[in-house]
Amino acid sequence: MRLLALALTVVALAGCGGDDAASTAPDTVSAPGREGLVIQTDGGPVEVHAEIADSEAEREIGLMNRTSLDADGGMLFVFDEDVDAAFWMKDTLIPLSIAFIAADGEIVTIRDMEPCTADPCDVYGSDAPYRTALEVNKGAFAEWGVEVGDRVERQ
Repeated sequence: MRLLALALTVVALAGCGGDDAASTAPDTVSAPGREGLVIQTDGGPVEVHAEIADSEAEREIGLMNRTSLDADGGMLFVFDEDVDAAFWMKDTLIPLSIAFIAADGEIVTIRDMEPCTADPCDVYGSDAPYRTALEVNKGAFAEWGVEVGDRVERQ
């Protein structure tokens, strides 16, 4: 039961949902910083320009209420320690793919996620503990040739 409570707490922090007060448009909240990421794939490096969500407030809002995301854009959710909680898509309007990334930069799981505007929303978890999670447009990882086992480097 304690594990379930912890998982639900982290989902609330890590997911893209929150209460209506937190669901304001992104321009009414201080925008997370941006950072260049490089994903090392068998087909060569892939560059992603990600917003960084490394505070509780930024992770709680995530990409909710956005109507689009740049083709090479994304959001990197950064945690201080390894976590194993699932993400959800509450109040997220665009379909996304998520890569769960271990502390050493290895992608351990990739999932496709669907928008959700009303509870109950599906949750999307990792097959292994992770330190960061990268959300991009749905299908972008497949299009870029990104697979489990590839490595993500922060620039």
